[in-house]
Amino acid sequence: MSELVPGGNMPLPDGAITVRVPGPFDVSALITDDGGRVRGDGDFVFYNQPSAPGARLAGDTLTVDPLRLRPGATRVTVVISPAEPGTPLLRLPAPTLHVSSPAGRPLARFTPPRPGQETVLLLAEIYRRGGGWKLRALGQGYADGLAGLARDFGVDVLDEGTGTATAPGAEPGSATRGASRGRAPAPTPASPPAPSARPSRPTAPAAPRAGTWPTPSTPPVPQARSHSPAMGAPDSPAPDGFLSLVNSARAAAGSPPVALDARLTSAARAHAGAMASAGRLAVEGGDGLSLYQRVTAAGYTYLTVGEHLVSGPRTSAEFVEYCLSEEQPGRILRERAFLHAGLAYVGDGPSGDIYWTALWARPLTPGDLARTVSEVVALTNRERAGAGLPPLATDPLLATAAQAHSADMVARAFYSHTSPEGSRPWDRAAAAGARRRSIGENIACGQRSPAEVVDGWMNSPGHRANILEPDFTHIGIGFAGGGPAGTYWTQLFGA
Repeated sequence: MSELVPGGNMPLPDGAITVRVPGPFDVSALITDDGGRVRGDGDFVFYNQPSAPGARLAGDTLTVDPLRLRPGATRVTVVISPAEPGTPLLRLPAPTLHVSSPAGRPLARFTPPRPGQETVLLLAEIYRRGGGWKLRALGQGYADGLAGLARDFGVDVLDEGTGTATAPGAEPGSATRGASRGRAPAPTPASPPAPSARPSRPTAPAAPRAGTWPTPSTPPVPQARSHSPAMGAPDSPAPDGFLSLVNSARAAAGSPPVALDARLTSAARAHAGAMASAGRLAVEGGDGLSLYQRVTAAGYTYLTVGEHLVSGPRTSAEFVEYCLSEEQPGRILRERAFLHAGLAYVGDGPSGDIYWTALWARPLTPGDLARTVSEVVALTNRERAGAGLPPLATDPLLATAAQAHSADMVARAFYSHTSPEGSRPWDRAAAAGARRRSIGENIACGQRSPAEVVDGWMNSPGHRANILEPDFTHIGIGFAGGGPAGTYWTQLFGA
């Protein structure tokens, strides 16, 4: 069974599959074409309309038979919302998606990053690729509920008092009114801005936690975590031996050597200990800290980071041998971008398992940050050019606000357009000295490259609307590594 991370995908077997989300949630589905739009009300499956061609809902379980979907359908998006309308998802247990084969064999499981104030979550999508079908983990939340979700998928939802249309699953007359998704007017003394109804998380795939920097044509892959049988007590690993083996393999691939870094080794040791205590391989330890938080806490500020989480090998030589024998772990070990490494293992006494953590990283330099920001701007402007729109000019004041927000999300481990004390995008822009008449913001977390994050924003209707907003004239970009998700990106637009 595959453990998926946001953006991870996997091929599906032929025939119907079942998707289950246990807990206090309502499960629903949207059936769309390649443009991501529903054709009509019949393309919604929810508790008041539990079936459509190729899709059937029974309690917390959705059954999808891709070959029986309506003509033209190429995607089924699985959505959850609280069973008690209006309840923020953060007040409920973490949702987990369970996917099974036609024969009932478990295929995949996905638990998204902990939601915040969102009341709707796009959990996963089943989509056609070539001649087959695949599953992709998502994790995009909507703060304005099913109404905002329905609008982004092409369903007209009327404001209260103007009609009777409501989002599927919403109570008639409930909060179907929303501010303009994508931007809000800059505040004036007479009229404070309405909250942005921007989806809080992108549909875009978060990069695989393998830590490589895929190109736009490289599909996301599941995390390269590996679990091999424990083989007894280890010999004492020799760091020098580890480094020579690693650098020999890197040299053969044309990659520069890495050097051991004491900060990465310290973070690796702490994380291996946390995994041993919890008895499982995971990016987040039983103490609630992610591997990336341990890296930044150790004093290492990174541009990119990768990891190997493995149990079983007895020596560092066996560890390296395992990594080189598998495609994805081997790709990480040979990745050209990495300059530093750290390695540690901790034994779980009762079980005899050995938990290894290897970290690979490139430090964040001013030059690397400038190149990353410049690439995000260039890719954004390329999308605008393709839509016949003028390019956005960089604004240093918007850039200051965007960078501060990315760094703040890392430092305080939150992910939202609204900071813990309540400041919003236009507040942050004004505090940085920007005097724009309107402000918009896109955020993302987990993506490992400019190409991946821009591609993700463009695959999300609300975020795409910001990028292609004709009124916007300026942009600022923020990027920071760390926090629970590993990377945090901010686009701040102004007009």
